[in-house]
This record gives sequence, structure tokens and C-alpha cells, in this order.
Amino acid sequence: MVSVRMLPVGGQAFLLETGSLDDVLALHTGLEASRPDGVVDLVPAARTVLVRVDPRVMPLPAARAWAAGVAAEPPTPQAADAREVVLDVAYDGADLADAADLLGMAPAELVRRHAAVRWTVAFTGFAPGFGYLVSEDWPFDVPRLSTPRTRVPAGSVGLAAGFSGAYPRETPGGWRLIGRTDASLFDADAASPALLAPGTRVRFRGAEMLAAPPVPAVPPAPAAAGIEIVEAGLLATLQDLGRPGSGALGVASSGALDRSALRTANRLLGNDEGAAAIEATMGGVRAVARRDLWFAVTGAWGPVRLDGREVDPYEAHPWPAGAELHLDWFAHGARAYLAVRGGFVGRAALGSLATDVMAGLGPAPLRAGDELGVGDAASVPIPVASLAPWGAPHDDEIVLELAPGPRADWFGPDAAATLFESVWTVSNDADRVGARLDGPELARIRTDELPSEGMVPGALQVPPNGRPTILLADGPVTGGYPVIAVVTDASLDRVAQARPGTRIRFRHARPSE
Repeated sequence: MVSVRMLPVGGQAFLLETGSLDDVLALHTGLEASRPDGVVDLVPAARTVLVRVDPRVMPLPAARAWAAGVAAEPPTPQAADAREVVLDVAYDGADLADAADLLGMAPAELVRRHAAVRWTVAFTGFAPGFGYLVSEDWPFDVPRLSTPRTRVPAGSVGLAAGFSGAYPRETPGGWRLIGRTDASLFDADAASPALLAPGTRVRFRGAEMLAAPPVPAVPPAPAAAGIEIVEAGLLATLQDLGRPGSGALGVASSGALDRSALRTANRLLGNDEGAAAIEATMGGVRAVARRDLWFAVTGAWGPVRLDGREVDPYEAHPWPAGAELHLDWFAHGARAYLAVRGGFVGRAALGSLATDVMAGLGPAPLRAGDELGVGDAASVPIPVASLAPWGAPHDDEIVLELAPGPRADWFGPDAAATLFESVWTVSNDADRVGARLDGPELARIRTDELPSEGMVPGALQVPPNGRPTILLADGPVTGGYPVIAVVTDASLDRVAQARPGTRIRFRHARPSE
């Protein structure tokens, strides 16, 4: 039996908190072995397993009952031949000497100890394929850097707390770097994308020299061009409904931030609702059709011009070959969706065309000169009438519903009142990863470090400064800041249209949400 405490994470997920990492591994194994339809993701972390469900398939109470049953009577572990990976490491990291000094040993001794033990990937997070490695023979607790680096090179091998790990790609990071490897740690096109998947055994082997980094493969040419990008504005990316279900590999769901707008644009054109479209941030996009097309624009509102003639959003329009379409700067809302009949096509990653700006998965953000192919996602005729009334997004002040979060007890008695009675403002630090809010401090009564645990889009993370951040589709899969509450799934599309300066009020979610 694994003793667990169930903690709410909004209306579509919950955490199973255990007493140790060993319990996490046993529980995660049992949950995976009996995983029913409707359980979207199982994300193990340092002390918890996050369970995400699709309530349309499996109601949340049923999922909780299933998880409690697994914890009460976990299946007997089967003897498994765990895969072992050997990583060649050049032990020349920038923090090797400092880390050794913190542990009271010479750098050579730290290298010897690090390479002598056998490691196991306990869980992944932070970035796709970033494995948190543990070993019973590694007794050391190495503190993170007080100020994280803004750039950690891909392949860097580091230490933090009781873990070791290797960075699959260049990212910011606060681990102490002791070496580097040239191994390919994450390949979205591989049958098993993460080299260091949970349960994998790992050995580090010292190497004097490493091979030059491999030259990235040239992606295949896209289908016959449908449009050419003339200007991409502040940020334009391809987005569909994302890649849910890969959280255990450290892969965020990503996808369109305003899913309702994407679905509507596709329905206006007779497409499958999840067909890929261009998500334009704040406008400024120009594109030319290379063949006769149909298009629709939804979401944020601003002038839409076809060869200089203004056309209405939320309608399907013909787009003749050679005509230039211009999405001018938006007056209301932050993100619009430009869809074409048939949907855009390109190089998918883990089955999705969604651009994950944090993880670098999917197609790169669009640039002038890019050509996009058009596919065959159209399945029904273009509707003869408008689907529903539309209006410009409300971006002066919006109201968001909040469901309970797992760490509300980390905050003082007045924090809940402050959260719901205050007016918050979207700061300039808002993107597809998350939206930081300006407002009063949410005072914490616990100041210790929270072991990394699973996160979901909508999580209201509160760092030590007390100002919350709403995590969005490209946000991290795991995180170490306490989550006081979670924006409901029904409210998340409204966050997508919040511009810097938008005022936000929170209210309690109704039970049906």
C-alpha cells in the first residue's frame, strides 16, 4: 500500500502526494499499468504524481476512486530489464570546482563519485527530455545557483539538490554545471523521443574529448505552397490543438491559446476543428496566396484587409492567388487565428504542428519569406450562414473563474481574500508560457522550497515575491512554486486575449465548472 494525500488541481486534474520518491515510482508504475480511458496524462515528480483527465470521458470523481484503489493495492512489481544508457561526459563544467568545494572534496573526487554510481531517471520535467536522475549511492545535496543562468548550453550535465541531469537543449537554468555530453537527449521524430525516459538506468563515463555537435537534419520541403509570409508581426506561429499526453516526457500540451477561436475559424471553413492555423500575436501579419484559397480570421479584432479592401472577421472569404491579406495591429484582444480551408501543413513534432516557444518543439516561429503548404483537413462544405454572433474581445477587464489549487495551505489566512477581492493587472511579461500579474502580495506562511511537482495550464503559481503567474499552454510540465488556485479550463481562452494592462478579477468557479 502507498499512503497518498489527494490534492485538487483545478477541475480536470489532481495530485497524489506521497512520502518519498520511491513511493512515487511505485505508484506511477501501478497507475500506468491500469490506466483507463480518459486519463490524459500521468506526470511523476519528486513527491507527487499528477493525474490529468478528460472529464468528457472519465468524470473526476471516478478518476480519484481509481487512483485511490491503485494506491491501496498497487500491482506486484514485475522484474524488469530496465534499459541502460551510457553517457560520455567531458567533466569540464563551469561549476565543477565550486560544487566540489561545497561538498568538501577535490574536483577529481567529485568526478569519480559522479561516474561511479548507477543512476535512474525518476521523472522528467522542466524541458522535454530533461530527466531528473537519482541514485541510492549519491548522498549529496547540492544547492542550486542563487541566480540562474539565462543560457545553459545543450548537453550540459549538472547537479541540483539530490539530482543529476543533462540539458537536452539550450535553456535558462540554475543547476551547477560539472560537464557536458554530446548525446542526443531528445528527438521528437524518434519512436522513443526522450533518451532519458522515466525508469531508464544511466551511467556517466568520463571522456577527454567529445565529437562535434551533429548538424541538424534539413527538414523535408513542405507541400506545394499555399501562402507566403510577407511580414510576421511581433510573433506568428502555427498552432493546432497541441500535443496532450506527453507530460511524463517533459512535453507541454502547447497548442492554440484561444482554442475556441481556433475551432470557430476551422468550422467556418469546413475544416476539422483541430486543423493548424496561424496564431498572430497583436497583429502586423501580411501574407500572399500562391493559389486560390478560402480563409477566415477569428479571435482578436483589428482591421483585416484583402488587397486593401476591408473584410469582416468570423466569415469565410475567397482568397485569390496573388492577393495580399493584411491583419493590421489589433485594437482589441491579443491573438487572432488565420485559418485556410484544408488547414496548414508542415513538419510535425509528436503528432502536432503546434509551436512550443519554450521547448523549441514544432515549426519555428514564422518569418518573412516562409512558405506554408495547405492540406486536406476540410471535411464538410463551407457553412452557408454565420455560425454565431461575434464581437471584439473584452480586454479592459476580464473575470476568470478559479478552482482550488493544491498548495492553498502554503499561504496566510488573508491570501484568499486578497486573491478574490483585488484587481490584478497583466504585466508586460506575458507570452505563451505564462502571464505575470501585478497586484498586491499573496503572503506565504511557508517559505521552504517546494519539491518539483506537476503543473497544468491555468495553474496560478506564486513565486517568493507573492505576485502570481498564470501558466499557459507552453508552460513547464513541472514546477517548484506553490499553486494557490487554477484558472478553469472554460476561462483559459479569455486569458489568451488579455493584453498587457488588462485588469483581471477572479471569482470562485461554480461547481459545474
